[in-house]
Amino acid sequence: MDASSSPTSSIGQSQNIKADALQQIAEPAAKGDGSVFSQLLSNPFFTAGFGLAGLGAAVRYGSVGVRRTAELIKRRLLVDLEITRHDESYEWVLNWMTTHYQNQLNPSKRAGVVETILQRFTPGLHHLQIQTARTKTASGSEHTAFALVPGHGKHILRFRNAFIAVSRERVDIFKEAHDLATQRIEGKTVVYTSRNVGWDASGQAKRKRPFNSVVLQKGLAEKIVTDIREFLGAREWYLDRGIPYRRGYLLYGPPGTGKTSFVQALAGELDFNIAMLSLSQRGLTDDLLNHLLLNIPPRTLVLLEDVDAAFSNRRQRDEDGYSGANVTFSGLLNALDGVASAEERIIFMTTNHKDRLDEALIRPGRVDMTVQLGNATAWQMERLWDRFYAQYDQDGAQRARFMDRARLTGLIGNVSTAALQGLFLYNKESPENAIEMIGELNPSRVEANDIVSAP
Repeated sequence: MDASSSPTSSIGQSQNIKADALQQIAEPAAKGDGSVFSQLLSNPFFTAGFGLAGLGAAVRYGSVGVRRTAELIKRRLLVDLEITRHDESYEWVLNWMTTHYQNQLNPSKRAGVVETILQRFTPGLHHLQIQTARTKTASGSEHTAFALVPGHGKHILRFRNAFIAVSRERVDIFKEAHDLATQRIEGKTVVYTSRNVGWDASGQAKRKRPFNSVVLQKGLAEKIVTDIREFLGAREWYLDRGIPYRRGYLLYGPPGTGKTSFVQALAGELDFNIAMLSLSQRGLTDDLLNHLLLNIPPRTLVLLEDVDAAFSNRRQRDEDGYSGANVTFSGLLNALDGVASAEERIIFMTTNHKDRLDEALIRPGRVDMTVQLGNATAWQMERLWDRFYAQYDQDGAQRARFMDRARLTGLIGNVSTAALQGLFLYNKESPENAIEMIGELNPSRVEANDIVSAP
């Protein structure tokens, strides 16, 4: 009997031993005096912080997942289109947005139920800008028009059954840079020269030359300025009659008579810049000349120097083997008024040898006014004297003596204004020395000044 009952009692004792062991392990954990892990689990602050951290991680990775999903959908279903401010279609899209928004404010009465619901849920333009435009009528009066265009920011428009998100951005750093560059050249004249296949500013902008600093024959400078101002104000008149809107002037005469200097002073008077180009420049071809004249910077006078170079048949080889100018006569004519020639421009051409020019060049349409700048007349000499010595010769007595000496030495009409200016600069504070040195000027006989306008 004892043998039959012993197996059962041994199993029961084994189970009791295991239960006691588990109880011994659990009791210290419950009492908080067990291992480090058990103590952490029994700490309410740890469990609360662990739960918050887990919740924060779940929220973070959940938001990242939502954002990644949205970006994926955007890449798959949407197309980004960037239109820069300098692109021609920029103003078109801006005007379309304005017109489209105005149409949405005044929906058609034929709109269906779905269309009406979409119109109600379509966001509107909440930030607008005013755009002012001034135009001149045929009578010369000025008309001002105002328009409201979408301002900078984000806009949502509906085109047919699709929604379009438009973001008009303002890049202030570029505007500030542009304003700074404008301030640096304000009150100055930028002189452009050709480089490669375009125009580049030649050094720093120059201070505007006073218009009265170049003394031409009496009334000549004023006549040219009046002609240009009338041309600038007659743009619509030209376009309405199908006449190419361009003007050409030819200045000719011996060196030192103020051809280039007058163009510089004229640019300052009109608030224009100058694009200078010599037709005898090495590497200048017919195609390049036409390209340059087609891409003139805005508000810029074109100065073509040595225009007679296109007519010269000389072949002067230098050490590099260069032989003469590459611009041909026909290339010059095509650039001035050919089929592909530019409009809305003012060109001044200069030459020291008018006799080398062909009549085809100086006809109206290519050259509208021909002006000869000869040597100094008596009137020019007196004006130059007053510019330098008015403060020293207030009663004009020294000027009269100077003019008497000029007549005796035969300088009137036989000396350039540049030579006279050089004499006055050398004696800038001594009118008496200028009178004494007048005999050192070398007279050179030229034709009298005149002006010829094309009919």
